[in-house]
Amino acid sequence: MVQSLTVAWGDGELVADCVEDAFERAYVRWRRVSRYDAPVAWVRRVAINRLRDHHRRAERQTRVVRRLGADLALAEGERGADAGYLDDDLYRELLALPQQQRTAVALHYLEGLRVAEIAESMDIAEGTVKSHLSDGRAALRRCLSGSLEGMSDG
Repeated sequence: MVQSLTVAWGDGELVADCVEDAFERAYVRWRRVSRYDAPVAWVRRVAINRLRDHHRRAERQTRVVRRLGADLALAEGERGADAGYLDDDLYRELLALPQQQRTAVALHYLEGLRVAEIAESMDIAEGTVKSHLSDGRAALRRCLSGSLEGMSDG
C-alpha cells in the first residue's frame, strides 16, 4: 500500500505516516471495521483521505504565504525515496498525470487492485476509475512510444 501510494502521491514519508494513521484508526475501530467486506479497502480509503487532507492544508498554506508576498519554492513532484524502483522518465510521466489518474494507475498496476477495489478506495464510481485508467494509459503510452522512437533514431 505504501509503495503504490508513494508513486501516486510522491512523498514516501508522508504516505507512510498516512498509512500508519489509517491502520491505527482501523485498530481503534476494529470491532466495526472487522465486519466490513474489505477492511483493507477501508484502511486504504482512510490513507488516501489523509493524503488529500494533507495536500489541501498544504495548498491553503501556500496560498496564504503567497498572499503575504512570500516567495515559496514548492518541491512539487519531488521524487519520493520509495519510488526508486521506477524508471526516471516513467516516474516523471506519472507525476504529470492528474492526481486521480495517477492514484488509479498506481493502485492498479503497482498494488494490483481491481477496478472495484480502486473505486471503493478512492470513493468514486467504477466507471470513473475505468476512465482514469484509460486516460492514464493513453498518456503513458504516448510517453513510452516517444521514448522508443527516440531510441530507434539514435
